[in-house]
Amino acid sequence: MLRYQELEKRVGYIFDNKQLIIEALTHKSYKKPYNNERLEFLGDAVLDLIVGEFLFHKFPNSDEGILSKIRASLVNESGFTQIAQKINLGSFIYLSPAEENNGGRTKPSLLSNAFESIIGAIYLEGGLEIVREITERLLDETHQKIDLQSLSRDYKTALQELTQSTHGTTPTYTLLRSFGPDHKKEFEIAIILDDRTIATAQGKSKKEAQQKAAEIALEKLKQNN
Repeated sequence: MLRYQELEKRVGYIFDNKQLIIEALTHKSYKKPYNNERLEFLGDAVLDLIVGEFLFHKFPNSDEGILSKIRASLVNESGFTQIAQKINLGSFIYLSPAEENNGGRTKPSLLSNAFESIIGAIYLEGGLEIVREITERLLDETHQKIDLQSLSRDYKTALQELTQSTHGTTPTYTLLRSFGPDHKKEFEIAIILDDRTIATAQGKSKKEAQQKAAEIALEKLKQNN
């Protein structure tokens, strides 16, 4: 695990209250009197506001429906995981040995939650203006292009069109399992094509898992063709 001072440099914010960043990086498995779940809750709300305002100004001619779709493509587990990977956030999180051995440092749900926690912590200490600057910079550094077409692509439709042309059939989606507490369920979906599994993925909803699996399947099929 790397020291959090390096993360402060990558994010572009130095905490006066070091306990805030320590708490933001502490997963519940680490068994401390505190963890990052409360900061995650706050960061999620802050990011929803900041990204909404960012898109409002970036796309002055877009209606509410379009803006909502773009925001949904950014403010989700996949979007936050991309940013977390960009700053190597997984290397700084405090985890139990069991969670680390289980691949915790690369889990999308864990990375996404930790990023939300960091944003929540910065908001508490630095305020909205500072956290807005940091969030918008990280968005620009992570996404080459921010628009509806590139962010909100329907991978299921694209996969169906590709398999129809290359295999003469369409894939099927199978729920492998659902897990987690009722208020935070996750789903694992497999894509079956020609009686074999070509991709699996997890998501906070069946739809999200299907889209993520379809994206993986598209990349695999394109590489093989």
